[in-house]
Amino acid sequence: MKDPSRSSTSPSIISEDVIINGHSHEDDNPFAEYMWMENEEEFNRQASFLLKQLLFIAQIEEELWEEEFIERCFQEMLEEEEEHEWFIPARDLPQTMDQIQDQFNDLVISDSSSLEDLVVKSNLNPNAKEFVPGVKYLNI
Repeated sequence: MKDPSRSSTSPSIISEDVIINGHSHEDDNPFAEYMWMENEEEFNRQASFLLKQLLFIAQIEEELWEEEFIERCFQEMLEEEEEHEWFIPARDLPQTMDQIQDQFNDLVISDSSSLEDLVVKSNLNPNAKEFVPGVKYLNI
């Protein structure tokens, strides 16, 4: 048997729960959610300002990442220098003329007969033109 309170053709509705087109009857303005469009220029100005701030923050963050990367590279370079023995002028260069003369004497080429042998065995053309940078030579 049917309940007589539910037998009516129209549903029973409590007035507080009625929502039509997404708005309850209690709302004074059914277009309240679109009221921001009234001040669209101000909204666009604020959105543009926020976008510029976000871009600025992203740029600063990128610069900080670059600085950190460069700092890590320098730190790695310093660690490598500590690991290896590098050329240190104060330690490795001779300090006196006698030391310089001794090193220069060590660099002297052996006797002239070996130099002549080197020239005789050379594959270079002694009749070739002298090379001048920037000048093109035509083979005729």
